[in-house]
Amino acid sequence: MSNQKIAKSGPVPGPVLGIETSCDETGVAVFDPSRGLVAHTLYSQIKMHADYGGVVPELASRDHVRKLLPLIRETLSKAGMTTRDLRGVAYTAGPGLVGALLVGASCARALAWALDVPAIGVHHMEGHLLAPLLEPDPPQPPFVALLVSGGHSMLIEVSAIGRYRLLGDTLDDAAGEAFDKTAKLMGLPYPGGPALAKLAESGTPGKFRFSRPMTDRPGLDFSFSGLKTQVLLAYQQHADEANAKADIARGFEDAIVETLLIKCRRALEQVGATRLVIAGGVGANRKLRAKLAEAAQRDGFRVYFPRLEFCTDNGAMIALAGALRLQAGLHDDAAIKVAPRWNLESLAPLEAA
Repeated sequence: MSNQKIAKSGPVPGPVLGIETSCDETGVAVFDPSRGLVAHTLYSQIKMHADYGGVVPELASRDHVRKLLPLIRETLSKAGMTTRDLRGVAYTAGPGLVGALLVGASCARALAWALDVPAIGVHHMEGHLLAPLLEPDPPQPPFVALLVSGGHSMLIEVSAIGRYRLLGDTLDDAAGEAFDKTAKLMGLPYPGGPALAKLAESGTPGKFRFSRPMTDRPGLDFSFSGLKTQVLLAYQQHADEANAKADIARGFEDAIVETLLIKCRRALEQVGATRLVIAGGVGANRKLRAKLAEAAQRDGFRVYFPRLEFCTDNGAMIALAGALRLQAGLHDDAAIKVAPRWNLESLAPLEAA
């Protein structure tokens, strides 16, 4: 998706509405460059999809249609604003489920057209990457970012906001997928990742030790499908043993966390960075946060996390990312376009504006 163009009207000088509908959360927020995050609202479809053991794309799209306009009204009410106070609209244009993306994009484009304000499609992963900038002590580029959200496990070198270089990517299952799929094969309820992490808290450390995938060779790519298979075999062989499920969950979580930690250290060394940003749903994992914080203190780098509510999909990160791009003079043309697949490195750098 490369239809971003330099706006003739210059930077957007006021509040930006952000809309997130890439998967199974409907998120809306208002971000004002001069005031920061003004208000945000989130609706999760977890209960609706739980009966199916995963996200059903058609149901997700329909629920976004039902919830989006009421959430926009609620968010504007929280902010003490009306639509006429908005100076721009940002929406998730990809990656994501195409039907869900189109709901947010259509609503955002219609609202921007009615208000005669610019609109911009935001890359979902850039939203996650920039979420720590919503915190009181935000990271400043250059830094390395670990993006672990849904089907993505990526290490990114960030030389400036909007200027990204992919250092490592997932070759098969991402960390979040591995959590969810492993939880499902162990019979844990949806959503599986948080349920597995909760179960792991009562597991015995070291009782089951699984491999740390692709850490025995150079490189920064990830592969977790084999780890999932190891867990399946262990579960089939030891399921009847006392506390085996919790012990296996603990061994699995330890393997994921240590693998991510090893790769993060390698990435920092490779680019000579001293700042590490963690973003995405797996970034809410308590074990991962604790281990990275310990490593940062021991090895002399700084690690930045978004608050837990901004690890999962949300409108605040989209409003922020969109506001930064609109401020830089970037906007989209009037066409409603989404990109279920979208290369993060293809984004227009803010400096070019």
